[in-house]
Amino acid sequence: MVSLCLIGLVVLFQLEWQAQLVALASLALVAAYPFMKRITWWPQAWLGMVFNWGLLVGWAQTGYASGLNQLDAIAALYVGCVTWVIGYDTIYALQDREDDALVGIRSSALRMGAKVHVGIALFYAATIGLWALGIWLYRPDWIAVLTLLPVALHLLWQVATLDPQDPTNPLGRFRSNRWAGTLMALACFVVGNAYS
Repeated sequence: MVSLCLIGLVVLFQLEWQAQLVALASLALVAAYPFMKRITWWPQAWLGMVFNWGLLVGWAQTGYASGLNQLDAIAALYVGCVTWVIGYDTIYALQDREDDALVGIRSSALRMGAKVHVGIALFYAATIGLWALGIWLYRPDWIAVLTLLPVALHLLWQVATLDPQDPTNPLGRFRSNRWAGTLMALACFVVGNAYS
């Protein structure tokens, strides 16, 4: 852990001071996360804010040179990433519903109950909608927005094939988000480079 903290410190010192401040602001979110399962039914939302903070740090770093443009696009992408985490971490939390209920820990999976498919589908729909908005605000072109089609189909597949009663199914759907992330990264690469 000390080694990882030192590596993080080296990275921090490479950033512009504005990006350093944004990065340091994440410490409060990180410190509060372990308590969220006791405070709210939506600890997945807090996790989404923490996991995706790097997007804001990267924007502060690269935006500094360009006058901090595209805040609206970055905000849409960030909130879309948060809703994606809520969706996939709810899938993960399906495995722990009984234990969480027994010890009094809250989660979105428990909150959604029997409507978990609908809830995850709505969060994933919000994800694609917000990512599309972010891409549109960055580059208003329908072809750019269409780069999200593969990741949208993948998230649809997750919801359509999710079986909360099967002990192994949710873990498989959760792990498949590696591919969702890869497809989103490819979409960003295409939008950022193919149109330059």
